Amino acid sequence: MENALALSGPAAVLLLILVGSWELIRKKRRKQSGTPLAETYINEFTAVFYGSKRMQLEHRDSVAILREEDAQGAPPSAVDLAKGTVVVPVSWTERSANPAEQGKSGSS
Repeated sequence: MENALALSGPAAVLLLILVGSWELIRKKRRKQSGTPLAETYINEFTAVFYGSKRMQLEHRDSVAILREEDAQGAPPSAVDLAKGTVVVPVSWTERSANPAEQGKSGSS
């Protein structure tokens, strides 16, 4: 019993090395995407000993589910850092409703 328990650590490390190398070979051949099995194993093994790792993994899972929205209510804009300009499109209805614009167009 003691021998089995003493050899379980090195056996797990050897298994992890074998699985990791198999995944590298498979990834080079087929351009596989996704989370590798070896990375999942290491993350879960670390989460057993560190509670903060478990919270990090759960946060990562919850963020992956969320929908990404680019502007979230902001108007579309084009920012050109090289020229130092920002272009914000304005519709004609907004321009005609602006009192400052009406005063400028009446005096011209």
